[in-house]
Amino acid sequence: MSGFDDREKAQENKSAHDAELLFKATARRNRMLGEWVADEFLGLTGDARAEFAKEVVAADFDRPGDSDVVEFVMAKVSAAGGELSEARLRHKMNELLVVATAQISAQS
Repeated sequence: MSGFDDREKAQENKSAHDAELLFKATARRNRMLGEWVADEFLGLTGDARAEFAKEVVAADFDRPGDSDVVEFVMAKVSAAGGELSEARLRHKMNELLVVATAQISAQS
């Protein structure tokens, strides 16, 4: 029974670690996404660029999944008169998640 308990505890620890890694990587991805959008579509620099990136990170806490971030970014780009397709945005989000995950993993 002890061996089973040990395996169960190890699986719980791995699941918690994986969830923490995903949370950190997603937050980092959203920050990088905000920086990319600020550069490419909004023309923001300096503090305004950093503040926008923080807003993108905060937008992810509205509801589960990426739809809140997508809606926030699409609305901001549209309000600024820019054009960005949802497909391109989601593709960039996927690219940046890979980068963010690698960065977080390298730090561990």
